[in-house]
Amino acid sequence: MIRRRFLMIQAGLLVALARPALAHNGDDSVVGFDEAVAAGSSILIHVTAPWCGTCKIQKPIVAKLLMKPEFKAMKEFNVDFDSQKEALKSFHVQTQSTMIVFKGNKEMGRDVGQTDPAAIEALLRKAL
Repeated sequence: MIRRRFLMIQAGLLVALARPALAHNGDDSVVGFDEAVAAGSSILIHVTAPWCGTCKIQKPIVAKLLMKPEFKAMKEFNVDFDSQKEALKSFHVQTQSTMIVFKGNKEMGRDVGQTDPAAIEALLRKAL
């Protein structure tokens, strides 16, 4: 009984410690992500494709928001939908125009296909 409880506690600890790995499985295509996680930074993962019309609308909105003083410290990582398949798998992304925000290793929210500036700003605020 005690051994079983000990094993269950160990398994729980392994799951808790693996959380950052679930968010990012050591894929070097997102250079700097692991360091930003370790620093406890506010992080935006923006999955885009050059042919995506929604992404073209999102990019200037995100750029403008990240210039605001409250978002200056947020780290943005762009992931190319066509060429960074391992990153897509790591972040559990199935489509372009996906935005995911983290505070350190904890995912705080995600949105797909959002083009409303107020909604994008609200998503970014979740990671502050």
